[in-house]
Amino acid sequence: MILVLFLVAAVLFGVAYKLYGGWQEKLYGLDNHNKTPAQELYDGVDYVPAHPVILLGHHFSSIAGAGPIVGPIAAGSMFGWLPAYLWILIGSIFIGGVHDMGAIVGSIRHKGLSVGELINRYIGKRGKMLFNAFAWFALILVVAAFLQLAATSFAGDPAVAFTAVLYIVVAIVFGILVYRLNVPLLWATIIVLPLVVGGIFWGNYSEWVQSNFVLNLNTWQWILIVYIFVASVLPVWLLLQPRDYISSWFLYFAVFIAAIGILFGGSKYPVKLESFKGWYAGGDNYLWPILFITIACGAISGFHSLVGSGTTAKQLRYEKDAKLIGYGGMLLEGLVAVIALITVMMAGKILSPAEGLPANPQYTFGVGFAKFWSLFGLPEKVGISFGMFAINTFILTSLDTATRLGRYQLQELTSGKLDKYSSTLITVLAALLLVFMKSGQTPVWRLIWPVFGSANQLTAGLALLGITAYVMKALKKRAWFTGLPMAFMIVTTIFALMLLVKANLKGATLPLGIISIILIVLAIWLVIEGYLALARRGTKEESKAQTGTQSRS
Repeated sequence: MILVLFLVAAVLFGVAYKLYGGWQEKLYGLDNHNKTPAQELYDGVDYVPAHPVILLGHHFSSIAGAGPIVGPIAAGSMFGWLPAYLWILIGSIFIGGVHDMGAIVGSIRHKGLSVGELINRYIGKRGKMLFNAFAWFALILVVAAFLQLAATSFAGDPAVAFTAVLYIVVAIVFGILVYRLNVPLLWATIIVLPLVVGGIFWGNYSEWVQSNFVLNLNTWQWILIVYIFVASVLPVWLLLQPRDYISSWFLYFAVFIAAIGILFGGSKYPVKLESFKGWYAGGDNYLWPILFITIACGAISGFHSLVGSGTTAKQLRYEKDAKLIGYGGMLLEGLVAVIALITVMMAGKILSPAEGLPANPQYTFGVGFAKFWSLFGLPEKVGISFGMFAINTFILTSLDTATRLGRYQLQELTSGKLDKYSSTLITVLAALLLVFMKSGQTPVWRLIWPVFGSANQLTAGLALLGITAYVMKALKKRAWFTGLPMAFMIVTTIFALMLLVKANLKGATLPLGIISIILIVLAIWLVIEGYLALARRGTKEESKAQTGTQSRS
């Protein structure tokens, strides 16, 4: 069963990339003779053309985070593996991939600016202000949450912390080798990858690492605060591009190990998880809309549009690379989501790392990965560490990418009145308020985090609104392929937010309910703005048609 599910997913994703991705490429009229913003606006800091393999690594690492692993495992444990599996396939092919590719294409056609510029150009300035402000809020919540997650994982495992620090240093060396010393990409990769892989093994067995990288949570928090500020303002070629490229190899390797493990050892591991547990999982957890919010990055995520129209579009070397990086990157992430789902299918439930500790999706993935790893004769302990390191690597990657994106959103929101240093500082300080401020004993970010899933998917729906407006008004083509996903995502997230309102309009969680109401109002407001803008287009076209008919007569 596990083998069949994996092969079906891999084949469908491959066919979709060739056919549906190719169809979108033609519809957008992608042409490598057109100059991209990376070429036209090159500045050596944010606008830097990148080899598609390097840029795919950056984009894939940034959009992945823990989402395609945590979401499918959580959703599968609630509703069964079958609905989760089906949504990963359908969502990745027809919604997530369309959303990601459309965000990149729309951005490169508008000077590498965010989806907010599409909304500004084709819906209105008020819509842009609302979208950028909302996106910035969502990003500082990501920064706050991932800062805490990364600091916690580093404080808990010196080996993970050591390897993460090592690969940041190695990434800088890689950037200098490729961009300043002109070392071929293949040779630079061969030089640096063994260093990081060796660091994983050495970190697990070295007494020096175990004694010198034991720092408390607060210390790691401040180290990461300094790191994300610096990473956000450094030239992308020096840290962001090479670090994400190196990071992506770990996920490629994890996919390879899992694929080989499933192909040659899948029959050894029976499916312990039910295929379908029902339409209701207790509390406010109904299959619709909760399944579609929970799986998030495994099928579609609004964060992807912020990355695609933020950092990725500013580094795209040729227009046709948008298909590989946008659509292909999402399908690859869908495959990771299928592998994550398979690990919980093998376990039968979300596992706990130790007695007395809460069940942990990341640990469940690590255990499943270690089983595949062991088929190569490698120790399961190192396999678990590698799986956990891969997840934490992408958390760290998403953390500093989100900080840079927050800087971009704030600069666009203020029409460029803030420089990169002040906008980064404001973004980091806002995230720190969420981390260190508490309501009782609970950090503010944790109090409002439950709304992030819906806010993230709402961002996807609103991004699709901007892409739909671009296709209809600029390209003057039918936009059913973006319009239908847009309608589904907006309706789904509004209903999910309504469930949050219902559950949080009293007591200590009242702020969560209020935020949910604000997001609902925002979504409806932007949809109305979009409808009016597109309706005006229709009226103008009808008027032109009538005028032309009268003149001919």
